[in-house]
Formats: sequence, structure tokens, C-alpha cells
Amino acid sequence: MTPEKKNYTSRKKTGAPAPIPANEFGKLPPQALELEEAVLGAIMIEADAYAMISDLLKPECFYKIAHQKIYEAIQTLAVHQQPIDMHTVTEQLRKSGYIDDVGGPYYITLLTAKVNSAAHLEYHARIIMQKFLARELIRISSEIQTKAFDEKTDVDDLMQESEGMLFEVSQRNLKKDVTQINPVIEEARNRMMQAANRQGASGVPSGFHSLDKITSGWQKSDLIIIAARPAMGKTAFILSMAKNIAVDYNVPVAVFSLEMSNVQLVNRLIMNVCQLEGDKIKNGQLDQYEWEKFDRDITQLLDAPIFIDDTPSLSIFELRSKARRLVREHKIQMIIIDYLQLMNASGMSFGSREQEVSIISRSLKGLAKELDIPIIALSQLNRGVEGRTGIEGKRPQLSDLRESGAIEQDADMVCFIHRPEYYKITEDAQGNSLKGIAEIIIAKHRNGATDDVQLKFKNVYAKFMNKDDADAEEAMAATGYQSIPSKMNVQAGAGFEIPPAPASPFGAARFDETPF
Repeated sequence: MTPEKKNYTSRKKTGAPAPIPANEFGKLPPQALELEEAVLGAIMIEADAYAMISDLLKPECFYKIAHQKIYEAIQTLAVHQQPIDMHTVTEQLRKSGYIDDVGGPYYITLLTAKVNSAAHLEYHARIIMQKFLARELIRISSEIQTKAFDEKTDVDDLMQESEGMLFEVSQRNLKKDVTQINPVIEEARNRMMQAANRQGASGVPSGFHSLDKITSGWQKSDLIIIAARPAMGKTAFILSMAKNIAVDYNVPVAVFSLEMSNVQLVNRLIMNVCQLEGDKIKNGQLDQYEWEKFDRDITQLLDAPIFIDDTPSLSIFELRSKARRLVREHKIQMIIIDYLQLMNASGMSFGSREQEVSIISRSLKGLAKELDIPIIALSQLNRGVEGRTGIEGKRPQLSDLRESGAIEQDADMVCFIHRPEYYKITEDAQGNSLKGIAEIIIAKHRNGATDDVQLKFKNVYAKFMNKDDADAEEAMAATGYQSIPSKMNVQAGAGFEIPPAPASPFGAARFDETPF
């Protein structure tokens, strides 16, 4: 008799089956049945064991159906604040009609007999969770593969659906351990020191002094919603701010434009920086001095750390992957989205658009926390503003946010842009002029005060400015600032040298005359 035959015979006598080498006939889904038994047994012998893993495991995390039913019974007992042990679990299974499906009272007793304590309960639960996630990834990849082979499937739709399914899986694994307070205090101290070095702005400064005084800059991990009715200047505001942040403070910023192309967006920036009218930029009909002004002022934007993405109908999943790459590769410190209602959450099913917007706003807040940077999202307001009358009636309110109350809940700050002049309101209650004035209404501020800030809005250049800067600019123009070049020409004969025209970044200057 051969050794192999002897081995088979001895096993046959004891009734134990011969071992089958792993993966000889196929692949088993990832599983850890012994750990599932250990976790369930530990929960039924330790009073506080369930509380340790209740936020980590759900019934579907267990591979064996019987274990899912047992864990559901444990959940039901916990919800009703009943004690959890082998007797109460057995009784709950009997009430629900699953006692025979799980193997009867004997199997429940057997589970408690296999463990002595809950010493390694959390570690075992995490392994079970990892096995579940692995099974989910296998299931998703199998579905994607099947649909990819189907020639009738639209590949773009399949990619969106795949992103949605992967997003749901990744959300289940975003559990974060608690942190003892000492390292958090140290981090808070470091941020205070950094703010002191930046003369009081603890976040990303907007460049609008009166606004930064209230907010101390846009704070890390915050979701800021800037909302307004059409024609209030939402895009002009965020572009003015992006220019301030990137050019004046050299802070890298990313702009995701779902409404405008990148060229249209840059044209708006050129209007802002060069103070040229939009129509002239579109048709190129600039006067001599305007071309020179363009060549001189455009140097402010060259090499500025502004990154523009004009992907239409951007999904929240695409945004996440692009934002992570921008932070990793370009050290982006703020993201601007124009605008929230044009985003989608493709690949996930929703009962209404309101539910989809809720998921988008919640995901944006999660992304801000994950990347630890402020995210500013523009939002539309509903038509409720138009139906109200009077100076105060035209001011936006939180209830005017369009499509979802979740936007208000998820946002750390909600700001409204209000231009009374648009509604033919040219004076406030005290008789002060409101011409060219834009109000930034801070309606919600989770970590600070709410207030109103007045900025100057130059409609012809789609530009927001600090009031003192605008007043100084207007004063210079009123005192004959425009005549300075001619005075220099007069004095040139008296020994003064006329300064040469600045070199154009695009090559030789177009004109020989002194720049205006």
C-alpha cells in the first residue's frame, strides 16, 4: 500500500474529508469565517463588545448568511437597549423566524464557546471589513467587465457608473480613529503661528481686506458657498478673488469652470487685470494705448499659479480624482467651482435632483476635510428674491438657496452677493449712494461672526475691488492722472529722460510711442 493510500484510508476511517489544495478547482471569495465566529462570540460574552465595533461592521460585512442574521439580531437588541448574550440573541432569532436558518440554539452556544474574551475584537472586525471590501471590489469589477463586453453599452456612461460604485465602496472605508487632544493642540498652535507670520490671516486671504477681517481668510477644510441670482457677478467675484490670491499672494488656486470655457474665463481675467472692456477683447478692436496697456498688464497673469479645468458636466467623482492630483502635483491650496448646480453624481441612483445635490454638497465638504483646503462653490438662488419688494426684500436669504437645504447644512460659510443698483435701488436707508456697490452678505459662519461687507464693482470690467482702492484710483483719475505722460514729454527737453516702453511678453512692442 502506498503512503498516499494509507493516508486516504486513515482519514476515511475517522470520517474527515481529504484536504483540497487551495485554488485547485477555483477561487473562493475573500472571507474569514473563523474571525466572524470569534467576533459574534465575543459580542455575546462581553457587555461592551458591540459598542466597540458597531460603527465599523454592518450585517452585509459577514460572508456567511447565518452570521448576517445573527448580527442583525444583535443590532435589534442594541437598538432597543436590551442585553446581548446567547440567550437574548437566541430569543430574538426565534422571534424573527430565523433560529432554524442559523443552525438553532446549539450553534449560538457553540459561538460563545469558541472565544474566551474580546481582547482582539476590533482587530478581528477590521479584517472582516477588509474581506467585505475585497468582495465588493470583485463584484463591481465583474459587473463592469460584463457591461464592457456588451457593445451596446456606452463607455462614457459605464465609466460614470463605475466611478459611482467605487465611490460608494470608498465611503464605507472612511472611518477615522479618534485622536488624543495633545497633537491636535500642537497643530492648532502651529496654525496660529503661521497666521501671526501672515499678519493675522490664518487662512487663504481673499484680497478683500474688509472680508478677510471677518473671516481671517478662507479656512482649511471649510466648504464656502457663494450664492447669488444671475447677473449679480458671481463669476466676476471669484475671478477677482482668484487673481488676488494667485497674483498678489502667490497662493496656487484651481478653478473648475462648468459654465465657461477656459478661453472665456481667461478673457474675463484679462478684463479684470488689464481693465479692458469685454467687447473690445472679443473683437480685438483695441486702440493703440489699449494694446500697450494689455502688453504691460498681462505680465501679472503670466506664470500665475492659477489652474483652470473647464470639463462640462463634471461629476463629483471626477472632481475628487482631479483635486487630489492638483494638490499632490501643484500644491493647490484652494479650489473654486463654478457652479455647484451644474455638477452631477453620475453612476448613483437618486429619487430626485434634491437628493443628488445633497450628495454633491456632502461630498464637497468631505473632500475639503480630506485635502485640508478650503473649497468655494458658487450656487444659484431660486426666484424668491424677485418676488419680494423693497430694499430689504431684495436681499438674499438662506431659504433662497436653490434645490437643496443640504447646501446650507453642509457649508461652513454661506455668502451672498447683492448689488442693489441692479434692482434700481441707488440709495440706502441713510441716503448713502449704492451706485457701483456690491454687498457681500455673510449669512452663515460656523466659526465666526456674520456681517455685511461692501466692495466696489466695476461692471464694465467685471471687477470687484476694495472700496478704498477704488476710491484712490478714482481720485487719481480726477486729479489729472491721465495727463502725467504729457507732462513728462514737456520736461524731457529740460534734461529729464523719457522712460522706455516696457517690453511686451509676446515679443517686440507694437508701437514706438510712450505707453499711456
